[in-house]
Amino acid sequence: MVSKILIFMLWFLVWLLLSWPPRISSFITGALVSAFVSFMTMDILVKDRPSGRSPLRYLWFVYYIIIFLWECLKANIDVAWRVLHPKLPIRPATIKIRTDLKSDIGLTFLANSITLTPGTTTIDVDKQNGYIYIHVLFLKEGCPDHDMRLPVVSKFERILKKVFE
Repeated sequence: MVSKILIFMLWFLVWLLLSWPPRISSFITGALVSAFVSFMTMDILVKDRPSGRSPLRYLWFVYYIIIFLWECLKANIDVAWRVLHPKLPIRPATIKIRTDLKSDIGLTFLANSITLTPGTTTIDVDKQNGYIYIHVLFLKEGCPDHDMRLPVVSKFERILKKVFE
C-alpha cells in the first residue's frame, strides 16, 4: 500500500512540475491523471520487489534524475559543439557494452537514459548475455568497439542498481 501511495505522489509531483503554475483545475486533473498512470504502471514499478527493500532507493532515484539531467546537459553542449564546428568532428560507431543490470525495469531505464542523452542511441539490449548495443556519435581513437565501458553508462548503471535491484 505504501508503494502505491509513493508512486501516486511521484506522478502527481511530475504533473505539478509540468503544469506550473498550479491552478485548481490543473490540481484536480493532475490527481485524476496521476491516479490513472499509477494504476497503469504499478505492475512495472513494483514487479518482483523484494520485501526487505530499503525506502532509501527513492532517494537514489532522485539522485539519478539529477545526474541524468546533468549528463544530458553536458551531452547537449558537446553535440552542439560538434555540429557547429567547421570540421564536424564526428567518428560514429556502434559499440557493445556489458551491463550487470538484470531487472527489466533497470535495463529499460538504462537503455532509455542512453537514448535520451544526445550523441548516443541504444540499438539493442541482450538481456541473456548482459550486453547493450549503442550507436555513438564520437568514438575516441584507439577505443575498441566492443566490451567497453562508457563513463556515463557506468554512472547510470551504478545508481540504477541501487534503485531497481
